[in-house]
Amino acid sequence: MPGRMFIALAALRLVAPAFVAWSAVPSPHLKLPRAVSEAPQATITADPKRDELVLELPAADLPAGTVVEPPAALAEFPVNGSLYAFHAEVVDEHGRRLPNEFLHHMNVMSPTQRELFLPIGRRVLASGRETGEVRFPWILFGAQVQAGDQVLANAMLHNPSGVSYHGVRVRVVLSYVPEGRPWPFFSVLPWQLDVGFPVGDKTFDLPPGHSERSYDGSPAVAGKLVVIGAHMHDYGRAIELWDATTEKLLWHGEPARTAAGESGAVPPTKFWGLTGIGLRITPEHRYRVRVIYDNPTQQTISAGGMGVVGGLFIPDRNAVWPATNPDDSLYQHDLRHFMRVGKPVTTAMPMSHMHMH
Repeated sequence: MPGRMFIALAALRLVAPAFVAWSAVPSPHLKLPRAVSEAPQATITADPKRDELVLELPAADLPAGTVVEPPAALAEFPVNGSLYAFHAEVVDEHGRRLPNEFLHHMNVMSPTQRELFLPIGRRVLASGRETGEVRFPWILFGAQVQAGDQVLANAMLHNPSGVSYHGVRVRVVLSYVPEGRPWPFFSVLPWQLDVGFPVGDKTFDLPPGHSERSYDGSPAVAGKLVVIGAHMHDYGRAIELWDATTEKLLWHGEPARTAAGESGAVPPTKFWGLTGIGLRITPEHRYRVRVIYDNPTQQTISAGGMGVVGGLFIPDRNAVWPATNPDDSLYQHDLRHFMRVGKPVTTAMPMSHMHMH
């Protein structure tokens, strides 16, 4: 096995320079919209000894039996490097870890960089209660960040317990390779495709029985998908990525089952090995994300459905990434939604959600 690994890494290193020469930060820093520049401040602190960054959102109170969605917060990367792993945490006012179930989800986006399938801000990462740690081989893949790059982060917290918490903080710990090292070999970009595209709330009401949702789109540039993962809600049966132009199934994912028989995370698929790397996509084709649900209850579940695929993408060497246009109506609509403009911070949790799951 060590010999095979050495051969594989040697082969990858021979082809890697074609990708490393391409910058993963293709457009210059833009003047942020006023709503972004006036957002609450999050922090990103660096630990050079551990090669870690910690992005921490402002503290929020979490009353018993509520859902809390604080406004998105703005943070700035303090170093140059390549991200290859992350995990989210929730801590109380004393720094003690709270159960992962308190974090429904956390999203991080770049307001100055474009998404692969839409002219909206690029999603950098997402994490939820079932995500755990996401990690890729640091010698192979890294998503570049530069000192001064700004990101927006939001989170949804829910407290199904009868205890109120004060000063709760959500943070994500990111592992990175400092700039100047000969690895990672491949510069990658995060991407996603959601059945709730193009903009607005990505959840949908889930009817009883069998139901499906889908969305078709084309990538801005050609390249290769090297990782595909997905997120669904309870009662999700499968999620797929299709080449809608050729009607070819490219990827099929199903949620893992927990010990209690509930739906867990959808395991990611890695498209690399001794025979090659990546699943090629092109702007000339349309691609479809399709999610399948089977709701065994006899009731429609409000906001009970979601279906998103995402992962890592390597653009072709000569790809010209479109610049972000902050005046685009789709970009502005999506940004307002991400920042939760006009949305209440705290709401009562429905009784159907008052349990740990």
